[in-house]
Amino acid sequence: MTEQTLPTDTAVTSRLPLLAAHRLLMSAALVILIGYFVVYAVYAVNLMQFPFDYDQGEGFEMVDTILFSQGQSPYQDTNTYPFYSSNYPPLFHVIAAPFVWLFGEAYWYGRLLGFLGTLVCASAIGFAVYRESRHKWIAILSGLAFLASNTIYHIGPLFRQHMTMVMFETLAVVVLAHASEIEDTAKRRRTLATGLAFVLAAGYTKQLAIATAAAVFVFLFIRQPRRAVVWAVLFALVGGGIFLAINVATNGQWWLQTIAANVNDFHLDQTVGLFRLWFSLHGFLLVPAALYALYELYFSRLSIYSVWFATAVVNSVLSGKWGAGDSYFATAIAALCILSGLFAARTLNRSWTFPRNYLSRLLIDPFRRFAPALATAGLIVIPLLYLGYGRAVLHMPTEGAVFGTVANWLGLEPNANNGFYDSAGRIAGGYADIGHLTTQADTDAGWRIVERVRAVEGPVLSEEAAFNLLAGKEVITNPTQLLNLWLNGMFDSTELVGMIEDQAFGLVIMRAQFYPTDVLQAIARNYDHDETIHMNGFDYLLLVPK
Repeated sequence: MTEQTLPTDTAVTSRLPLLAAHRLLMSAALVILIGYFVVYAVYAVNLMQFPFDYDQGEGFEMVDTILFSQGQSPYQDTNTYPFYSSNYPPLFHVIAAPFVWLFGEAYWYGRLLGFLGTLVCASAIGFAVYRESRHKWIAILSGLAFLASNTIYHIGPLFRQHMTMVMFETLAVVVLAHASEIEDTAKRRRTLATGLAFVLAAGYTKQLAIATAAAVFVFLFIRQPRRAVVWAVLFALVGGGIFLAINVATNGQWWLQTIAANVNDFHLDQTVGLFRLWFSLHGFLLVPAALYALYELYFSRLSIYSVWFATAVVNSVLSGKWGAGDSYFATAIAALCILSGLFAARTLNRSWTFPRNYLSRLLIDPFRRFAPALATAGLIVIPLLYLGYGRAVLHMPTEGAVFGTVANWLGLEPNANNGFYDSAGRIAGGYADIGHLTTQADTDAGWRIVERVRAVEGPVLSEEAAFNLLAGKEVITNPTQLLNLWLNGMFDSTELVGMIEDQAFGLVIMRAQFYPTDVLQAIARNYDHDETIHMNGFDYLLLVPK
């Protein structure tokens, strides 16, 4: 037995300043990320109090929810009055439907569900990192880093289904991460069934989850090919059976509206811009996440997290489609928060191992003598990565007693609506302008539009649903879905254009003018601009019959 040499008092004393600096920097990173969570919570509460569409399309998510609460399908024939249909799977709206029974038609509970979904997702990220590393600080920072992302902040508390999809995806990956290693057959089957049920739930929340489904089955195939094939067949039977049942029940509108209509134009410049934005915001964590994935590929065993990260990044290329945006990176952000956390924890735990192979001899051996120094440097580098990330994703209100003081201290000037600073700026290649808080002036402007809708006899054609809903009028059309169908040659506008030519609508309300071109031309021929009302950073055009 070799005698172990205990560290001398001098060696221990020399590390004390370094350990103190490490704790100080880690504490600073924790405080900053908690600060972003406070901003996020304030934003979420603010949106829950706002009774109108904050982001384009929220109102039609509300209409889908209302229809499900009434036992009706939102997958309808858009060629006939009221020209309405949904292009999203049903699960999020089904989950929200009971709130309609209890509280009526309102936006707050859909936004609450989105916000809670992000909290569940962040908790799952932290749990995954802690389970693999047993490092509490890094686990907490990893979960908070997810919530601090500008992208997650923007879309988290919206009445949209995207973050619920990411929640189900993350739960699926975390549940399945070690399923193949479970020796108890019954427990393993329960775990696999639970994880794949989450994958199925993600897919029936939003179609984009197909990438996570692919990642899951690739990972399971790597671990146990025969078992993966059996479960893939069962998964396909269940998922395909649900798909066919919905398609039959809707006379084929399910396929037309959710699949065929979503083959949209692709804009490379939008993809490039969004990838550049994604890297500029998340680079401090993206680089260690990528390095950890490469480490597993060449020196360890591929985890489900690395496979998921790779497929999610590839799937983010779809952000270049018309109607897409930075939300398409949300799944990749969840994955990179886990991988960067594993990188950080392994560094601080000094648990890197490199088996002898040609790559380790070429890339690792020349630096082995520096291992103690590199491990020591990690005490400073790791918290600096989280501090750098905190600086990169900077977003906060610049007005008010608390936020105004902090903004003055940081020297921040607002660069977004309603006194808000956002390092993401305006979303690259897109139309979205979100993240700022709404004001009483925004709410008052919304009610002015509602009063105009109430004062009109007959139907109103509005590009956003909230005004009609609050005025007690029927919601006519889902403009973006009409445009999707029209661009794919699947919408016959004859009846809608005919109603416009007959001036059947007492009022037309437009914001982004996302109707098909022939519909916009018909409106221009038959309606005059009467008033512009500014709300939430946008000009709402109110048009009346000529």
